[in-house]
Amino acid sequence: MSVTSDRIALHGHFASELADLSVPWQAEGTPDPQLLVLNDRLAADLGLDPDWLRTPDGIGLLTGTALPDGATPVAQAYAGHQFGGYSPRLGDGRALLLGEVVDADGRLRDLHLKGSGRTPFARGGDGLAAVGPMLREYVVSEAMHALGIPTTRSLAVVATGRRVRRDELLPGAVLTRVASSHLRVGSFQYAAATGDRALLTRLADHAIARHHPQAAGAARPHLALFDAVVAAQASLVAAWMSVGFVHGVMNTDNMTISGETIDYGPCAFLDAFDPATVYSSIDHDGRYSYGNQPVVAEWNLARLAEALLPLIDDDQDRAVELAVESLGAFRPQYSAAWSAAMRTKLGLPAGLDDAVATTLVDELLVLAERSQVDHTSLYRALAASARGDADAARGLFLDLRDVDDWSARWLATGPDPDAMDRVNPVHVPRNHLVEEALDAAVAGDLGPFERLVDVVTSPYETRPGLERYAAPAPDDFGRYRTFCGT
Repeated sequence: MSVTSDRIALHGHFASELADLSVPWQAEGTPDPQLLVLNDRLAADLGLDPDWLRTPDGIGLLTGTALPDGATPVAQAYAGHQFGGYSPRLGDGRALLLGEVVDADGRLRDLHLKGSGRTPFARGGDGLAAVGPMLREYVVSEAMHALGIPTTRSLAVVATGRRVRRDELLPGAVLTRVASSHLRVGSFQYAAATGDRALLTRLADHAIARHHPQAAGAARPHLALFDAVVAAQASLVAAWMSVGFVHGVMNTDNMTISGETIDYGPCAFLDAFDPATVYSSIDHDGRYSYGNQPVVAEWNLARLAEALLPLIDDDQDRAVELAVESLGAFRPQYSAAWSAAMRTKLGLPAGLDDAVATTLVDELLVLAERSQVDHTSLYRALAASARGDADAARGLFLDLRDVDDWSARWLATGPDPDAMDRVNPVHVPRNHLVEEALDAAVAGDLGPFERLVDVVTSPYETRPGLERYAAPAPDDFGRYRTFCGT
Protein backbone atom coordinates (compact mmCIF):
# COMPACT_ATOMS: atom_id res chain seq x y z
CA MET A 1 0.00 0.00 0.00
CA SER A 2 1.28 3.49 -0.79
CA VAL A 3 0.17 7.02 -0.04
CA THR A 4 -0.09 9.73 -2.66
CA SER A 5 3.24 11.45 -3.14
CA ASP A 6 1.64 14.90 -3.16
CA ARG A 7 0.95 14.47 0.57
CA ILE A 8 4.59 14.03 1.53
CA ALA A 9 8.00 14.24 -0.07
CA LEU A 10 9.99 11.50 1.63
CA HIS A 11 13.70 11.52 0.77
CA GLY A 12 16.21 8.70 1.20
CA HIS A 13 19.54 10.48 1.71
CA PHE A 14 20.84 8.18 4.46
CA ALA A 15 19.58 5.06 2.67
CA SER A 16 21.35 5.98 -0.56
CA GLU A 17 24.52 7.65 0.74
CA LEU A 18 25.25 5.17 3.54
CA ALA A 19 23.70 1.91 2.35
CA ASP A 20 26.53 0.03 4.09
CA LEU A 21 25.15 1.23 7.43
CA SER A 22 21.58 0.05 7.01
CA VAL A 23 19.33 -2.77 5.89
CA PRO A 24 16.26 -2.11 3.72
CA TRP A 25 13.24 -3.18 5.73
CA GLN A 26 9.49 -2.79 6.08
CA ALA A 27 7.31 -2.14 9.11
CA GLU A 28 5.07 -4.93 10.33
CA GLY A 29 1.35 -4.62 9.70
CA THR A 30 -0.92 -3.15 12.36
CA PRO A 31 -4.08 -5.20 12.96
CA ASP A 32 -6.23 -2.32 14.24
CA PRO A 33 -4.36 1.01 14.20
CA GLN A 34 -5.82 3.79 16.35
CA LEU A 35 -4.25 7.24 16.59
CA LEU A 36 -3.70 8.06 20.27
CA VAL A 37 -1.94 11.41 20.02
CA LEU A 38 -0.82 13.66 17.17
CA ASN A 39 1.47 16.68 17.45
CA ASP A 40 -0.41 19.06 15.15
CA ARG A 41 2.10 21.89 15.45
CA LEU A 42 5.07 19.67 14.63
CA ALA A 43 3.17 18.14 11.72
CA ALA A 44 2.57 21.61 10.28
CA ASP A 45 6.26 22.48 10.76
CA LEU A 46 7.09 19.41 8.66
CA GLY A 47 4.69 20.44 5.92
CA LEU A 48 2.25 17.65 6.78
CA ASP A 49 -1.50 18.22 7.03
CA PRO A 50 -2.67 17.15 10.52
CA ASP A 51 -6.15 16.42 9.23
CA TRP A 52 -4.75 14.09 6.58
CA LEU A 53 -2.55 12.35 9.15
CA ARG A 54 -5.74 11.40 10.98
CA THR A 55 -7.05 9.54 7.92
CA PRO A 56 -6.33 5.85 7.26
CA ASP A 57 -3.63 6.83 4.73
CA GLY A 58 -2.05 9.25 7.18
CA ILE A 59 -2.06 6.67 9.96
CA GLY A 60 -0.47 4.27 7.46
CA LEU A 61 2.40 6.73 7.07
CA LEU A 62 2.72 7.08 10.86
CA THR A 63 3.03 3.30 11.22
CA GLY A 64 5.17 2.75 8.11
CA THR A 65 2.55 0.53 6.53
CA ALA A 66 1.56 2.98 3.76
CA LEU A 67 4.48 4.92 2.28
CA PRO A 68 4.92 7.04 -0.85
CA ASP A 69 6.09 5.24 -3.97
CA GLY A 70 9.88 5.19 -4.03
CA ALA A 71 10.28 5.40 -0.24
CA THR A 72 13.28 3.46 1.07
CA PRO A 73 12.77 2.63 4.76
CA VAL A 74 15.84 1.17 6.47
CA ALA A 75 16.95 -0.20 9.80
CA GLN A 76 20.16 1.58 10.72
CA ALA A 77 23.27 -0.29 11.84
CA TYR A 78 25.43 0.88 14.73
CA ALA A 79 27.60 -0.51 17.48
CA GLY A 80 27.84 0.75 21.04
CA HIS A 81 29.17 0.51 24.54
CA GLN A 82 26.26 -0.53 26.74
CA PHE A 83 26.99 0.04 30.43
CA GLY A 84 30.65 0.09 29.47
CA GLY A 85 30.66 -3.20 27.54
CA TYR A 86 31.23 -3.08 23.79
CA SER A 87 28.66 -4.63 21.43
CA PRO A 88 29.88 -4.63 17.83
CA ARG A 89 26.44 -5.01 16.25
CA LEU A 90 23.39 -3.31 17.73
CA GLY A 91 21.28 -1.32 15.29
CA ASP A 92 17.58 -0.56 15.01
CA GLY A 93 16.13 -3.74 16.44
CA ARG A 94 12.60 -2.33 16.63
CA ALA A 95 12.89 0.88 14.66
CA LEU A 96 12.88 2.12 11.08
CA LEU A 97 14.10 5.26 9.37
CA LEU A 98 11.30 5.97 6.90
CA GLY A 99 13.30 8.74 5.25
CA GLU A 100 13.81 12.47 5.53
CA VAL A 101 11.45 15.40 5.09
CA VAL A 102 12.27 19.09 4.58
CA ASP A 103 10.68 21.26 7.26
CA ALA A 104 9.33 24.80 7.00
CA ASP A 105 12.81 26.23 7.63
CA GLY A 106 14.38 24.14 4.87
CA ARG A 107 16.08 21.75 7.29
CA LEU A 108 16.30 18.03 6.65
CA ARG A 109 14.56 16.01 9.38
CA ASP A 110 14.40 12.25 9.90
CA LEU A 111 11.00 10.57 10.08
CA HIS A 112 11.58 7.53 12.24
CA LEU A 113 9.51 4.78 13.84
CA LYS A 114 9.91 3.00 17.14
CA GLY A 115 8.09 -0.26 17.81
CA SER A 116 7.49 -1.09 14.14
CA GLY A 117 8.54 -4.75 14.37
CA ARG A 118 11.56 -7.03 14.33
CA THR A 119 14.49 -6.22 12.07
CA PRO A 120 17.73 -8.14 11.41
CA PHE A 121 19.19 -6.25 14.39
CA ALA A 122 16.50 -7.36 16.83
CA ARG A 123 18.58 -10.15 18.40
CA GLY A 124 16.25 -11.72 20.98
CA GLY A 125 13.75 -8.86 21.05
CA ASP A 126 10.24 -8.88 19.63
CA GLY A 127 10.68 -5.57 17.81
CA LEU A 128 7.53 -4.15 19.36
CA ALA A 129 6.67 -1.42 21.83
CA ALA A 130 3.90 -0.90 24.34
CA VAL A 131 1.60 2.09 24.65
CA GLY A 132 3.01 3.27 28.00
CA PRO A 133 6.69 3.68 27.04
CA MET A 134 5.81 5.31 23.72
CA LEU A 135 3.56 7.85 25.43
CA ARG A 136 6.34 8.43 27.97
CA GLU A 137 8.74 9.36 25.17
CA TYR A 138 6.11 11.63 23.67
CA VAL A 139 5.43 13.63 26.82
CA VAL A 140 9.04 13.83 28.01
CA SER A 141 10.55 14.74 24.63
CA GLU A 142 7.94 17.44 24.05
CA ALA A 143 8.56 18.80 27.55
CA MET A 144 12.29 18.93 26.81
CA HIS A 145 11.58 20.82 23.60
CA ALA A 146 9.43 23.31 25.51
CA LEU A 147 12.31 23.79 27.96
CA GLY A 148 14.57 24.73 25.03
CA ILE A 149 16.73 21.60 25.31
CA PRO A 150 17.81 20.01 21.99
CA THR A 151 15.87 16.80 21.50
CA THR A 152 14.26 14.42 19.10
CA ARG A 153 10.58 15.28 18.77
CA SER A 154 7.45 13.15 18.93
CA LEU A 155 5.01 13.42 16.05
CA ALA A 156 2.49 10.72 16.96
CA VAL A 157 1.72 7.56 18.88
CA VAL A 158 -0.52 4.98 17.21
CA ALA A 159 -1.95 1.96 19.04
CA THR A 160 -1.42 -1.05 16.79
CA GLY A 161 -4.20 -3.33 18.01
CA ARG A 162 -1.54 -5.95 18.82
CA ARG A 163 -0.76 -7.14 22.35
CA VAL A 164 2.86 -6.99 23.50
CA ARG A 165 4.20 -9.41 26.08
CA ARG A 166 6.33 -7.87 28.81
CA ASP A 167 5.75 -8.89 32.44
CA GLU A 168 2.14 -8.99 31.30
CA LEU A 169 0.26 -8.53 28.03
CA LEU A 170 0.12 -4.84 27.15
CA PRO A 171 -1.42 -2.87 24.28
CA GLY A 172 1.13 -2.27 21.53
CA ALA A 173 2.01 1.05 19.89
CA VAL A 174 4.28 2.72 17.37
CA LEU A 175 5.94 6.08 18.06
CA THR A 176 6.70 8.34 15.09
CA ARG A 177 9.57 10.63 15.99
CA VAL A 178 11.51 13.37 14.27
CA ALA A 179 15.20 14.23 14.56
CA SER A 180 17.90 16.23 12.83
CA SER A 181 19.28 12.76 12.21
CA HIS A 182 19.78 9.48 14.04
CA LEU A 183 23.57 9.46 13.65
CA ARG A 184 25.14 8.33 16.90
CA VAL A 185 28.56 7.75 18.39
CA GLY A 186 27.71 4.08 17.82
CA SER A 187 27.31 4.75 14.08
CA PHE A 188 30.97 5.78 13.95
CA GLN A 189 32.03 2.86 16.12
CA TYR A 190 30.33 0.48 13.69
CA ALA A 191 31.89 2.10 10.61
CA ALA A 192 35.35 2.16 12.20
CA ALA A 193 35.09 -1.50 13.17
CA THR A 194 34.60 -2.51 9.53
CA GLY A 195 38.13 -1.29 8.77
CA ASP A 196 36.71 0.44 5.68
CA ARG A 197 38.25 3.89 5.79
CA ALA A 198 36.23 5.03 2.78
CA LEU A 199 32.99 4.15 4.60
CA LEU A 200 34.12 5.98 7.74
CA THR A 201 35.02 9.01 5.62
CA ARG A 202 31.62 8.99 3.90
CA LEU A 203 29.89 8.80 7.27
CA ALA A 204 31.95 11.66 8.70
CA ASP A 205 31.38 13.83 5.63
CA HIS A 206 27.66 13.06 5.77
CA ALA A 207 27.61 14.18 9.42
CA ILE A 208 29.51 17.37 8.59
CA ALA A 209 27.15 18.27 5.76
CA ARG A 210 24.07 17.55 7.84
CA HIS A 211 25.01 18.93 11.25
CA HIS A 212 28.27 20.82 11.39
CA PRO A 213 28.94 22.35 7.96
CA GLN A 214 31.42 24.84 9.40
CA ALA A 215 33.81 21.91 9.89
CA ALA A 216 34.08 21.38 6.14
CA GLY A 217 36.33 24.41 5.71
CA ALA A 218 38.70 23.54 8.55
CA ALA A 219 42.29 22.46 7.96
CA ARG A 220 41.37 19.13 9.59
CA PRO A 221 37.63 18.79 8.90
CA HIS A 222 37.16 15.52 10.75
CA LEU A 223 38.90 16.86 13.84
CA ALA A 224 36.69 19.94 13.53
CA LEU A 225 33.69 17.58 13.39
CA PHE A 226 34.80 16.04 16.66
CA ASP A 227 35.28 19.50 18.18
CA ALA A 228 31.74 20.42 17.17
CA VAL A 229 30.26 17.26 18.72
CA VAL A 230 32.22 17.87 21.94
CA ALA A 231 30.80 21.39 22.15
CA ALA A 232 27.26 20.27 21.37
CA GLN A 233 27.31 17.55 24.01
CA ALA A 234 28.87 19.80 26.65
CA SER A 235 26.02 22.26 26.14
CA LEU A 236 23.38 19.53 26.06
CA VAL A 237 24.42 17.75 29.24
CA ALA A 238 24.73 21.05 31.11
CA ALA A 239 21.13 21.77 30.10
CA TRP A 240 20.05 18.33 31.35
CA MET A 241 21.74 18.94 34.66
CA SER A 242 20.21 22.38 35.10
CA VAL A 243 16.63 21.05 34.89
CA GLY A 244 17.31 17.80 36.77
CA PHE A 245 16.86 15.46 33.82
CA VAL A 246 18.22 11.93 34.23
CA HIS A 247 18.62 10.15 30.89
CA GLY A 248 19.08 6.75 32.46
CA VAL A 249 20.84 4.87 29.66
CA MET A 250 23.73 6.92 28.26
CA ASN A 251 25.21 4.17 26.13
CA THR A 252 27.29 5.33 23.17
CA ASP A 253 24.49 4.29 20.82
CA ASN A 254 22.27 6.80 22.62
CA MET A 255 24.52 9.84 22.07
CA THR A 256 23.81 11.80 18.92
CA ILE A 257 26.26 13.60 16.68
CA SER A 258 23.79 16.48 16.38
CA GLY A 259 23.68 17.15 20.12
CA GLU A 260 20.00 16.19 20.47
CA THR A 261 18.63 14.13 23.34
CA ILE A 262 17.57 10.72 22.06
CA ASP A 263 16.02 7.46 23.26
CA TYR A 264 13.82 8.28 26.22
CA GLY A 265 13.78 4.89 27.87
CA PRO A 266 14.22 4.81 31.65
CA CYS A 267 14.40 8.61 31.86
CA ALA A 268 13.01 10.74 34.68
CA PHE A 269 13.30 14.13 36.35
CA LEU A 270 14.78 14.62 39.79
CA ASP A 271 12.42 14.84 42.71
CA ALA A 272 14.61 15.47 45.76
CA PHE A 273 18.03 16.79 44.76
CA ASP A 274 20.66 14.07 45.08
CA PRO A 275 23.57 13.61 42.63
CA ALA A 276 23.52 9.83 43.26
CA THR A 277 19.94 9.51 42.00
CA VAL A 278 19.34 6.49 39.73
CA TYR A 279 15.91 5.62 38.39
CA SER A 280 16.66 2.92 35.82
CA SER A 281 15.86 -0.58 37.04
CA ILE A 282 18.86 -2.03 35.16
CA ASP A 283 21.48 0.50 36.33
CA HIS A 284 22.55 -1.52 39.35
CA ASP A 285 25.88 0.27 39.90
CA GLY A 286 24.71 3.83 39.28
CA ARG A 287 26.80 4.28 36.14
CA TYR A 288 24.21 6.63 34.68
CA SER A 289 23.20 8.45 37.85
CA TYR A 290 22.27 12.11 37.63
CA GLY A 291 25.64 13.29 38.92
CA ASN A 292 27.64 10.98 36.65
CA GLN A 293 26.14 12.29 33.41
CA PRO A 294 28.93 14.77 32.55
CA VAL A 295 31.59 12.12 33.24
CA VAL A 296 29.80 9.56 31.08
CA ALA A 297 29.37 12.08 28.27
CA GLU A 298 33.12 12.69 28.25
CA TRP A 299 33.76 8.92 28.25
CA ASN A 300 31.41 8.46 25.30
CA LEU A 301 33.15 11.25 23.41
CA ALA A 302 36.46 9.48 23.95
CA ARG A 303 34.95 6.48 22.15
CA LEU A 304 33.97 8.75 19.26
CA ALA A 305 37.52 10.08 19.15
CA GLU A 306 38.85 6.52 18.91
CA ALA A 307 36.59 5.81 15.96
CA LEU A 308 37.68 8.99 14.17
CA LEU A 309 41.43 8.52 14.66
CA PRO A 310 42.11 7.22 11.11
CA LEU A 311 40.56 10.39 9.70
CA ILE A 312 42.25 12.85 12.07
CA ASP A 313 45.80 12.07 10.98
CA ASP A 314 47.58 9.29 9.11
CA ASP A 315 50.12 9.10 11.92
CA GLN A 316 48.28 7.37 14.76
CA ASP A 317 50.37 8.93 17.52
CA ARG A 318 49.71 12.38 16.12
CA ALA A 319 46.00 11.54 15.71
CA VAL A 320 45.80 10.48 19.36
CA GLU A 321 47.60 13.64 20.46
CA LEU A 322 45.16 15.84 18.53
CA ALA A 323 42.11 13.92 19.71
CA VAL A 324 43.16 14.08 23.36
CA GLU A 325 43.71 17.81 23.03
CA SER A 326 40.25 18.27 21.52
CA LEU A 327 38.59 16.07 24.12
CA GLY A 328 40.24 18.22 26.77
CA ALA A 329 37.88 21.02 25.76
CA PHE A 330 34.86 19.15 27.09
CA ARG A 331 35.36 19.87 30.78
CA PRO A 332 35.88 23.63 30.49
CA GLN A 333 33.05 23.91 27.96
CA TYR A 334 30.71 21.90 30.17
CA SER A 335 31.75 23.88 33.26
CA ALA A 336 31.16 27.18 31.48
CA ALA A 337 27.72 26.07 30.26
CA TRP A 338 26.76 24.69 33.67
CA SER A 339 27.99 27.79 35.49
CA ALA A 340 26.13 30.09 33.11
CA ALA A 341 22.93 28.09 33.57
CA MET A 342 23.19 28.13 37.35
CA ARG A 343 23.97 31.85 37.48
CA THR A 344 20.80 32.45 35.50
CA LYS A 345 18.76 30.06 37.64
CA LEU A 346 19.83 32.04 40.71
CA GLY A 347 19.29 35.40 39.02
CA LEU A 348 22.86 36.49 39.71
CA PRO A 349 23.98 39.78 38.17
CA ALA A 350 26.33 39.65 35.19
CA GLY A 351 29.15 41.48 36.93
CA LEU A 352 29.29 39.23 39.97
CA ASP A 353 32.71 37.73 40.63
CA ASP A 354 32.93 34.15 39.36
CA ALA A 355 34.34 32.86 42.64
CA VAL A 356 31.41 34.32 44.58
CA ALA A 357 28.92 32.86 42.12
CA THR A 358 30.56 29.42 42.23
CA THR A 359 30.54 29.40 46.03
CA LEU A 360 26.86 30.33 46.15
CA VAL A 361 25.94 27.58 43.68
CA ASP A 362 28.05 24.92 45.37
CA GLU A 363 26.80 25.74 48.85
CA LEU A 364 23.15 25.78 47.74
CA LEU A 365 23.45 22.32 46.19
CA VAL A 366 25.01 20.94 49.38
CA LEU A 367 22.14 22.38 51.40
CA ALA A 368 19.57 21.07 48.93
CA GLU A 369 21.04 17.57 49.03
CA ARG A 370 21.26 17.56 52.80
CA SER A 371 17.60 18.55 53.15
CA GLN A 372 16.38 16.52 50.14
CA VAL A 373 14.81 19.62 48.61
CA ASP A 374 12.65 19.20 45.53
CA HIS A 375 14.83 20.31 42.62
CA THR A 376 12.19 21.98 40.47
CA SER A 377 10.33 23.76 43.29
CA LEU A 378 13.49 25.19 44.81
CA TYR A 379 14.30 27.82 42.21
CA ARG A 380 10.76 29.18 41.89
CA ALA A 381 10.68 29.42 45.70
CA LEU A 382 13.97 31.32 45.65
CA ALA A 383 12.50 33.78 43.14
CA ALA A 384 9.62 34.36 45.56
CA SER A 385 12.19 34.93 48.32
CA ALA A 386 13.95 37.51 46.15
CA ARG A 387 10.57 39.31 45.88
CA GLY A 388 10.35 39.53 49.66
CA ASP A 389 8.65 36.30 50.75
CA ALA A 390 11.37 35.21 53.15
CA ASP A 391 9.73 31.90 54.04
CA ALA A 392 9.06 30.72 50.47
CA ALA A 393 12.38 28.90 50.16
CA ARG A 394 13.40 28.78 53.82
CA GLY A 395 10.62 26.34 54.60
CA LEU A 396 12.09 23.78 52.19
CA PHE A 397 15.26 23.28 54.26
CA LEU A 398 16.10 21.58 57.51
CA ASP A 399 19.32 23.50 58.28
CA LEU A 400 17.72 26.88 58.91
CA ARG A 401 20.82 28.59 60.29
CA ASP A 402 22.92 27.56 57.30
CA VAL A 403 20.24 28.44 54.77
CA ASP A 404 19.67 31.82 56.43
CA ASP A 405 23.37 32.56 56.12
CA TRP A 406 23.38 31.47 52.48
CA SER A 407 20.23 33.47 51.70
CA ALA A 408 21.65 36.65 53.20
CA ARG A 409 24.74 36.44 51.01
CA TRP A 410 22.67 35.53 47.93
CA LEU A 411 20.16 38.35 48.44
CA ALA A 412 23.05 40.78 48.89
CA THR A 413 24.02 40.17 45.24
CA GLY A 414 20.67 41.61 44.08
CA PRO A 415 19.18 38.58 42.30
CA ASP A 416 16.65 39.25 39.54
CA PRO A 417 13.50 37.19 40.24
CA ASP A 418 11.97 37.94 36.83
CA ALA A 419 15.05 36.55 35.11
CA MET A 420 14.81 33.49 37.36
CA ASP A 421 11.20 32.86 36.40
CA ARG A 422 12.11 32.97 32.73
CA VAL A 423 14.48 29.99 33.06
CA ASN A 424 13.17 28.00 36.03
CA PRO A 425 10.16 25.88 35.08
CA VAL A 426 7.05 25.63 37.19
CA HIS A 427 6.23 22.35 35.49
CA VAL A 428 8.30 19.37 34.40
CA PRO A 429 6.97 15.84 33.75
CA ARG A 430 6.96 14.88 37.40
CA ASN A 431 7.38 11.17 37.80
CA HIS A 432 4.20 10.50 39.77
CA LEU A 433 2.15 12.47 37.24
CA VAL A 434 3.72 10.66 34.31
CA GLU A 435 2.90 7.29 35.86
CA GLU A 436 -0.64 8.39 36.67
CA ALA A 437 -1.17 9.56 33.07
CA LEU A 438 0.32 6.43 31.53
CA ASP A 439 -1.71 4.09 33.75
CA ALA A 440 -4.88 5.88 32.72
CA ALA A 441 -3.93 5.84 29.03
CA VAL A 442 -3.20 2.11 29.05
CA ALA A 443 -6.63 1.63 30.63
CA GLY A 444 -8.20 3.62 27.80
CA ASP A 445 -8.47 7.12 29.32
CA LEU A 446 -6.22 9.62 27.51
CA GLY A 447 -7.54 12.62 29.46
CA PRO A 448 -4.79 12.73 32.13
CA PHE A 449 -2.11 12.28 29.46
CA GLU A 450 -3.48 15.10 27.33
CA ARG A 451 -3.67 17.41 30.35
CA LEU A 452 -0.09 16.56 31.33
CA VAL A 453 1.17 17.30 27.81
CA ASP A 454 -0.64 20.63 27.87
CA VAL A 455 0.93 21.56 31.21
CA VAL A 456 4.53 20.55 30.54
CA THR A 457 4.64 22.16 27.10
CA SER A 458 4.05 25.53 28.82
CA PRO A 459 6.64 24.95 31.52
CA TYR A 460 7.15 28.53 32.72
CA GLU A 461 3.48 29.48 32.94
CA THR A 462 1.71 29.57 36.30
CA ARG A 463 -1.98 28.80 35.78
CA PRO A 464 -4.74 28.67 38.40
CA GLY A 465 -5.99 25.19 39.09
CA LEU A 466 -2.75 23.44 38.16
CA GLU A 467 -1.15 23.52 41.59
CA ARG A 468 -0.90 19.73 41.84
CA TYR A 469 1.20 19.69 38.64
CA ALA A 470 3.78 21.92 40.34
CA ALA A 471 3.87 20.02 43.62
CA PRO A 472 6.45 17.38 44.58
CA ALA A 473 5.50 13.73 44.67
CA PRO A 474 3.35 12.73 47.65
CA ASP A 475 5.10 10.86 50.43
CA ASP A 476 3.33 7.62 49.57
CA PHE A 477 4.68 7.63 45.98
CA GLY A 478 7.73 5.79 47.29
CA ARG A 479 11.03 5.01 45.56
CA TYR A 480 10.68 5.48 41.82
CA ARG A 481 11.98 3.00 39.25
CA THR A 482 11.87 3.25 35.46
CA PHE A 483 12.13 0.60 32.77
CA CYS A 484 13.39 0.49 29.18
CA GLY A 485 10.14 -0.83 27.75
CA THR A 486 11.71 -3.72 25.84
